[in-house]
Amino acid sequence: MKLDLSPDQELVRDTTRRFLTERAPLSEVRRLFDDPVGYERAWWRQAAELGWTSMLVPEEHGGGSLTGEGLLDLVLVAEEMGRMVAPGPLVPVNVVAAALGAGGPRDKALAGLIAGEAVAAWCVAEPRGTWGAAAGVTATAERTSAGWAITGTKSPVEAAAGADHLLVVARTPDGPAQFLLPATAPGVTVTPLRSLDFTRRFAEVRFEHAEVGDDAVVGAVGAAGEDVERQLQLALALQCAETVGAIDRVLAFTLEYAFDRSTFGRALASYQALKHRFADMKTWLEACHATAGAAAEAVQAGAPDAAKLVSVAAAYIGDRSTAIIQDCVQLHGGIGVTWEHDIHLYLRRATVNRATYGTPHDHRERVAALLAG
Repeated sequence: MKLDLSPDQELVRDTTRRFLTERAPLSEVRRLFDDPVGYERAWWRQAAELGWTSMLVPEEHGGGSLTGEGLLDLVLVAEEMGRMVAPGPLVPVNVVAAALGAGGPRDKALAGLIAGEAVAAWCVAEPRGTWGAAAGVTATAERTSAGWAITGTKSPVEAAAGADHLLVVARTPDGPAQFLLPATAPGVTVTPLRSLDFTRRFAEVRFEHAEVGDDAVVGAVGAAGEDVERQLQLALALQCAETVGAIDRVLAFTLEYAFDRSTFGRALASYQALKHRFADMKTWLEACHATAGAAAEAVQAGAPDAAKLVSVAAAYIGDRSTAIIQDCVQLHGGIGVTWEHDIHLYLRRATVNRATYGTPHDHRERVAALLAG
């Protein structure tokens, strides 16, 4: 995303690219189409060994990053994953790991996430709900003699079907709170949903008086609003970076195709009308890079305008990503709409990303609300 990467950041990017090229080529993505989880645990453990799951966790809790700017390092990983439409629960695992590292870690659970031995899902979205604030959730947590009882439905929840832990945002009499509980806890029902993406899996998670102890609380009861906002910013920064990586790769191989393909003795790329289309798409792509990069830097720094910038990025990139890729489909002609061509894998990923953690419309409304104070 940045033009002036440090040597350490170049190492992160290049190592990630080599690993994905060798271990998660597009043929592997296609093979996982019918897999209920969408990735292999052994593969994810190897990814964790590269530090993908520890960059947002403080060093005192077993985390750390190569440059000391964990999010900026992790967005390089996310961008490379977008270039390969790679599998793996990168966003939910890192969001939950960051929450545990900041809000009073659960040593065993956090260690499992960092090692890649366990997977966690972030249960925040609700059916017919909107993104933006923990205060808007309808799932409830009520006091019991043994702790808390959680009731409500979360959907869609990424990686829930294969998760070991669930981080749940719920409303209490004192305000919003987050709870960490096992995915197999009594009262928890996980129902897989259909996904447009080849490897990205979602599920509905229903809580029917699911009881947890006081030790399940992450952070302070009633004070989870800022924590959830921070987690949403992290998720959006990573998702935007991944989507930009996907657009970048699609435009690159479309341009290559246009130079290789000839009509009437001339390369397709030599026609003026197509040159203009490529120029427009390149301009939009660079704007996507810029907005995603600015958002990630603001979130990393904890800037006052971070919430606004990530929503600006999510709205702009969400709209432009599918528009650019759809244009590239057209430039490929008939082959672009075949099952055998890889471009539909990227369109599927961009379309799913466009709706996850808020649609462009949701984020434009969020920006308006933030500007209005």
